[in-house]
Amino acid sequence: MTMRTFDVVVVGGGPSGATVAHEMAGHGRSVLLLDRAGRIKPCGGAIPPRLIDDFAIPPHLLVAHATSARMISPSDQRVDIPIEGGFVGMVDREHFDEWLRQRATRAGAVRETGVFERIDRDTDGTAIVVWHREVGGVRTPESARARCVVGADGANSAVARQAIEGWDRGRFVAAYHEVVRTPEVPPPGWDGSRCDVYYRGSLSPDFYGWVFPHGSSLSIGTGTAEKGFSLRRATSALRREIGLADAQTIRREGAPIPMKPLPRWDNGRDVVLVGDAAGVVAPASGEGIYYAMASARMAATAIEKCFATANTRHLAGARRQFMSEHGRVFWVLGIMQRFWYRDDRRRERFVSICRDKDVQTLTFDAYMHKRLVRRRPLAHVRIFFKDLAHLLGLVRAT
Repeated sequence: MTMRTFDVVVVGGGPSGATVAHEMAGHGRSVLLLDRAGRIKPCGGAIPPRLIDDFAIPPHLLVAHATSARMISPSDQRVDIPIEGGFVGMVDREHFDEWLRQRATRAGAVRETGVFERIDRDTDGTAIVVWHREVGGVRTPESARARCVVGADGANSAVARQAIEGWDRGRFVAAYHEVVRTPEVPPPGWDGSRCDVYYRGSLSPDFYGWVFPHGSSLSIGTGTAEKGFSLRRATSALRREIGLADAQTIRREGAPIPMKPLPRWDNGRDVVLVGDAAGVVAPASGEGIYYAMASARMAATAIEKCFATANTRHLAGARRQFMSEHGRVFWVLGIMQRFWYRDDRRRERFVSICRDKDVQTLTFDAYMHKRLVRRRPLAHVRIFFKDLAHLLGLVRAT
């Protein structure tokens, strides 16, 4: 049997992989999208308006519209932040990811279900992607030639381990959540249009716990980089606290989430990483869907340039463009997480800072539109001095 040859083989069918496949197929390239069966990433499912607009996400995929966020401190200080003039869309990853994969196939991508094994090389140096299917306990090996391989196979990417220098220089948070059925009679104080974020060491020593509405269900979870911390126990405690310990559990999921972009995304030849495999989840917030899809679009552009010019150095353009557009935001959020999430005393002050209207406005403007807002310089100056006062303990956390 003649081995199939594709312009691009995409390993991984999450938002980044499905987006690369859709973009490349839309350019008229032959694309194979390889994805494992039944894999759903633990995720709060929040997507900003810019993602909805940039990637033409239809309204029916939004299972809820979040119009406010509540920050909860270790002492139960609660700060409600309205999302003025807009909303954050909430998606169920099981259906959202599948819709993206189907959109890729409608654009012309060939879809295969299987488990990636390795990248071999043909006699002429062309990459051969090897995977296997498993039916009834019987493994069937498969393979395909590829002019370019895209690693979209998540944190601790097997593609990255095989092909990318510096693949082991990432930083990760272990995340776990439980998707539960929204009860017919919600607990007191529940608001199906509000995302609740808990900054408390008992729920996470270095990240946060969350309760995100998904219409008929909720995502309740937490994350940490600290080994030995029980995410399941913390999630159970959070469920008890909010009165949902007895709510029906639909599914439980856990996975590592990267918190630092890898220093290199390509092998200088014919492999490039996107999404979690490239490490593009925002520190502090843990937001990853938008950045995954943005990195995928940038990778598609880089691959097209590589094909058009036969110059493989264009593959590095994906990371350069991403860091140019989002690197400063990642740097700021990384500093914020390392400082404010360190202990409950600092978490208390962090939530107190979130009462400030300047902080609220600039934070949500940056989140909704994915840029650091410079048009209000006086607000930035005020925030700097307010942060300094909190750092020096000159302001009482209230």
